[in-house]
Amino acid sequence: MSQNFPALIIVVPLLSAFIISAAGWLNKKLCFPIAVMALGMSLYSAVGLMGMVLESGVIEYHLGGWTPPWGIAYNVDHLNGLVLIVIFLVALLNLIANKRTVEEEFPEKTGAFYTLYILFVTGLSGMVITGDAFNLYVLLEITSLTGYALIGIGKDRGALSSLNYLLMGTIGASLYLLGIGYLYLATGSLNMADLASILPKLYESKMVLFAYAFCLTGLFVKMAFFPLHAWLPNAYSYAPSMSSSLIAPLTTKVMIYVMIRITLSVFTPQFSFDTLNISGPIVWMAVIAIVTGSLLALSQKSLKKILAYVVVAEVGYMVGGFWLGNRAGMTGAILHIVNDAMMTLCIFLAAGTILYKTKGDSFDYLKGLFKKMPFSMAAFVIGAMSIIGVPPTCGFFSKWYLISGGIAAGHYGFVAALLFSSLVNVVLFFRIIEICYYEPFTDHHHHEKEETSFDEAPAGMVIPLLMAAVLLIVLGIYSGDIVTHIIEFAIPGEIT
Repeated sequence: MSQNFPALIIVVPLLSAFIISAAGWLNKKLCFPIAVMALGMSLYSAVGLMGMVLESGVIEYHLGGWTPPWGIAYNVDHLNGLVLIVIFLVALLNLIANKRTVEEEFPEKTGAFYTLYILFVTGLSGMVITGDAFNLYVLLEITSLTGYALIGIGKDRGALSSLNYLLMGTIGASLYLLGIGYLYLATGSLNMADLASILPKLYESKMVLFAYAFCLTGLFVKMAFFPLHAWLPNAYSYAPSMSSSLIAPLTTKVMIYVMIRITLSVFTPQFSFDTLNISGPIVWMAVIAIVTGSLLALSQKSLKKILAYVVVAEVGYMVGGFWLGNRAGMTGAILHIVNDAMMTLCIFLAAGTILYKTKGDSFDYLKGLFKKMPFSMAAFVIGAMSIIGVPPTCGFFSKWYLISGGIAAGHYGFVAALLFSSLVNVVLFFRIIEICYYEPFTDHHHHEKEETSFDEAPAGMVIPLLMAAVLLIVLGIYSGDIVTHIIEFAIPGEIT
């Protein structure tokens, strides 16, 4: 079985999506357990694959026994082995946490919702594991289409935000496809390993340059890298909470992974960092992204909007860290993909439980929540601490690497932006925590006192949320091991 892990990771959720769709018509109760089983199997395969990579290095798997460049190859190495585990872990925890909400919000559409959910995760994991540049585009479209549906399924402004996201997303995907088309014209191949061996001879070619520029710009749109982020805040804040707590932690991180994969594996680090000489401007764009994202988060009045802008700033962290072009910066960026996925999951799940109980997420709804929902708020505080970067939570360690990378590169603008963003996050989260803890201030009216009695969300929602919060501390404690055993090998040797 273990030699088929790479195929199982994709095939199991893909087939189960069709089974769930059928179960939605026959017996709705079956949809959830099938979804959990599919994601559980995939998570097990991902962990198994990571073990095999740690033992024996890169695993290559040819779909249907067709050898590349004709067939599609799945390659698993230290970098995507790590990202795969993150995807399935986040998806599984979020699925379990939101069972109640899905059944209450979409009693008629549970089958459809779970089908979209599993297809979305399948698309993401396929993008991470595939060794074929065009196949990556196909999977990107599967992810995007299901993502649009998961956002548009929401009430009020969900559909409009989804349309906005669809327009921007289509532009991003088309740019990427255009880039891949140019690459194919230049090389006659779509297999990533094949491209990597052919391209160095063609680095003088204008066509290859255009291909790279289009791919990169398309990915920047997809990852909401400022100023191409306009679709993200509304999409994440008006989506149903179970959709936003899946899409927010994963979409932008997987796009950043694809950027790293294309920059390091398809093109060479030397081409990306030395020949093109674009890393300076990109790091400055990241600085602007971090500062603007943080300031826009400060100006919001609703919890999910704040968190959405925090995501915009975090994208700046990872893009900037990677384009510093040194080992510490890249280590920070890759570690932050893992940490940020977990932090975003924790904080969006907490927002989801708060929404579930209070039915609103503007500041008025947050009063007295520490008394009402102590467990949810405890998890929220841990998530907030991690985003601020307080040790021993995991957010501290990736920030540490990012700042070290900035200092090593002599890029003090980036270091300053990281510190500024951390201070803004302190202000942001402490303002929220203060409202939840101290208000209502008065005890004169009997009804206000009654309002603050214990009223926690159901255990099925709180337990996965607390698990996500505990994971933030566990990841922090073991981040040294993750770096030495996994990330060290994910960065090419020539990067110092």
